[in-house]
Amino acid sequence: MSSTLWHGRFAGGPSEALQALNDSLPFDQRMFREDIAGSRAHVRMLCDVGLFTEAERDGVLAALDTVEHEIESGSFDFQVNDEDIHTAVERRVTELDPAGAKMHTGRSRNDQVATDLRLWTRSAIDEVLELIERLQRTLLTHAEQAGDAYLPGYTHLQQAQPVALSHHLLAHGWALARDAERLVDARKRTNVSVLGAGALARGQRGAAADPAAGGGAACGVGGGAAAARGDAATAGRPAAAGEARLLRSSSTHT
Repeated sequence: MSSTLWHGRFAGGPSEALQALNDSLPFDQRMFREDIAGSRAHVRMLCDVGLFTEAERDGVLAALDTVEHEIESGSFDFQVNDEDIHTAVERRVTELDPAGAKMHTGRSRNDQVATDLRLWTRSAIDEVLELIERLQRTLLTHAEQAGDAYLPGYTHLQQAQPVALSHHLLAHGWALARDAERLVDARKRTNVSVLGAGALARGQRGAAADPAAGGGAACGVGGGAAAARGDAATAGRPAAAGEARLLRSSSTHT
């Protein structure tokens, strides 16, 4: 059995109960595409600053392509010590190309988690926005087809004035529009690059100190926007919970 990334301080391994509690792979493996996208950008940056040769870069990028295909096809062999998707991808890449062992240079699983969450959340927002637009168009179509149909309106559980069915349907369309506005605003906050922020204060070498340089832009995180401080970037991971709440609230029309 291979060792974990943090095993150096301990004489033995964790109990099975602790490992089952601590490992996040069953949850975060859904973010494998985002994790690989961030790794591709990071590898290119490492080559740009001279920590990878071009041959090493190309070899590791090819290995990342292979890993992505293996996970997509279901042929990827997850190991017991793959605590999370980051560990699993890095382990397999290194098996395919020894230069993969250098892939973690200048970054931490802290900024990997933050980057993956932002990429995944941004994609989820885009998907929900598309679904909202389709639902609004459907409501509009049915409102146009409703013609002069009316139905009783209700207030305090009692019948009130009659309202046009088309008006009732379009009211839901406006509620969905408010959901979409909130999600667009959340996307702006999500679309910030934290790649390369490290566990606390970023790297100190060339582009490694700037996640937007050959990093965030290359993997599609943030249109040039980068977190100003490494600790702010990694400590901001709970913000993803707020964006998830907005995704969930799109079904309530509040």
